[in-house]
Amino acid sequence: MSAPGCPYDNSCIESFFAGLKKECTRRKKYETIEDVKRDIFEYIELFYNRKRLHSTLGYMSPVEYRIANKGKSA
Repeated sequence: MSAPGCPYDNSCIESFFAGLKKECTRRKKYETIEDVKRDIFEYIELFYNRKRLHSTLGYMSPVEYRIANKGKSA
């Protein structure tokens, strides 16, 4: 976390949740909390990390980026 009042504190997580709402949960009705947990887990683990392209990673998925940069120091 950076200094209080910094406008960039939450921008990454706010972007993630905006995408989650648009791509996963918008216009869905859930019967139980377990349905919500399963849907969000599938979104993150099966789509967001493996298939969704991220501009900050050179239009690669996080998994592709990690494999391509394995062994390189950050």
